[in-house]
Amino acid sequence: MYPIVSILTDLPEALHTSLTQYLETHPDWDQDQVLTAALSLFLLQNGECDRSTTAVYLDTLFKHSA
Repeated sequence: MYPIVSILTDLPEALHTSLTQYLETHPDWDQDQVLTAALSLFLLQNGECDRSTTAVYLDTLFKHSA
């Protein structure tokens, strides 16, 4: 388990709509998991290649993180 830090962010309406539709059809995912997976993948693809970021990404995909 990883320490958790809450963030508050504004999303474009189109992203919010897409996220809501995705979550409605994928009940095993929640908003926090989707955003954590998306952010960690973005960081991995853009040069933040440390083990902890990789671990968060993989754990989120395989639902081992909180």
